[in-house]
Amino acid sequence: MATVIYFIRTSKNTDPAKKISVRIRFRDGKKINLYAKSGLEVLPHHFSNETHTINKQAKYKNKYKDRVYLDNLETAIYDAYRGLKVLPTSEWLNKVVDKYRFPDKYKTKAETLFEFIQNFIETSPNRINQRTNKPVSYKMIREYHATFRYLQEYAKETGKEIDFKDIDLEFYESFKEFLEKRNLSLNTVGKKITVLKIFLNEATARGINTNFKYQSSRFRAVSEESESIYLNIEELEKIKNLDLSNKPKLEKVRNLFLVGCWTGLRFSDWNKVKPENIKNDLITLIQGKTGQPVVIPIHPTVKTILDKYNGELPAPISNQKFNEYLKEVARLADFKEGITKHITRGGKTETIFKHKWELVTTHTARRSFATNAYNMGIPSITIMAITGHRTETAFLKYIKVTPQEHAKKMRDMWLNSGNHLKVAR
Repeated sequence: MATVIYFIRTSKNTDPAKKISVRIRFRDGKKINLYAKSGLEVLPHHFSNETHTINKQAKYKNKYKDRVYLDNLETAIYDAYRGLKVLPTSEWLNKVVDKYRFPDKYKTKAETLFEFIQNFIETSPNRINQRTNKPVSYKMIREYHATFRYLQEYAKETGKEIDFKDIDLEFYESFKEFLEKRNLSLNTVGKKITVLKIFLNEATARGINTNFKYQSSRFRAVSEESESIYLNIEELEKIKNLDLSNKPKLEKVRNLFLVGCWTGLRFSDWNKVKPENIKNDLITLIQGKTGQPVVIPIHPTVKTILDKYNGELPAPISNQKFNEYLKEVARLADFKEGITKHITRGGKTETIFKHKWELVTTHTARRSFATNAYNMGIPSITIMAITGHRTETAFLKYIKVTPQEHAKKMRDMWLNSGNHLKVAR
């Protein structure tokens, strides 16, 4: 992780009454170790090399102004580094400091919204996701490109030049209507609004955008609750008991899917389960999407599958191909239950009928894990420690529990506690 450290150099011959330069040391790993002058000079006793900033005990007129100067310069260095495509040099660091000190020297024509988005997308592969401390994912960059294409199409169709000053509630309604006419689902429209706000938030943080109308509560990402399915324990047993010995591709898909159903891991993490990740009947690994560690108990079904593959699961095929095979597995398991789904597309609500086997995907595994664990009476907070949901509200929206299952869960808890009411005779 990159660090900016301020320090001063003193010696026995340093004059305590004469100001000296506050210097910068910029580091990131073993390859990057750069030095520069910050442009700020202070008296030696006004600076602390232990706290790397102006001494708290220092008393002079511009004390707080100097502290703010160093804090903002540090932010400027980090911002410049995030957008860098090559290894930084001393010349680069000196230029960052110079730009910070003398911004008028570097003033150019104001960056337009589309120019900003184009640059934002181009630099995304080198940017770090602040939440996970990992590079921005390919999937997210793909969303950036898709949203930008729709914005460009909107500008072309309406004959308008869309810039920061034009992003207001009138634009919001017009752009939303444009997306709906493209026959996009309500949740997809909402995703494009979310990504647009990512662009605008970053431009605002950099001081490029000064139009805050997009921050209105009415400028929101529209959405509707998805009607995704889950498989209950009986259905998982049906899949487990399928004889697929003469269909090796389907057998591997079935086995990996069951691992997902009993671990709650995302599809992208299934092949990370290695012998070194298993100890004392627990799986411990770092999740790819969030970068967070997770510890999962090994279910007997998972243990059987791990033993079959000598503790190392086979690498899954592409998600698209996996889902194709998985639907065949679900069809063989005879999941013929009719499912009616409602989806808003193009501003109109559609009713779609599907057999349950047609709706099974890799993500069904993770949702089945969470829902089945909840129905077993496992506390939400325990399940959330594995699924990674941050709030119980988000978790309860994620699981698929019917009103009948909620009622049965409460009834079972009453009966098991022994405190159910008895009618006096």
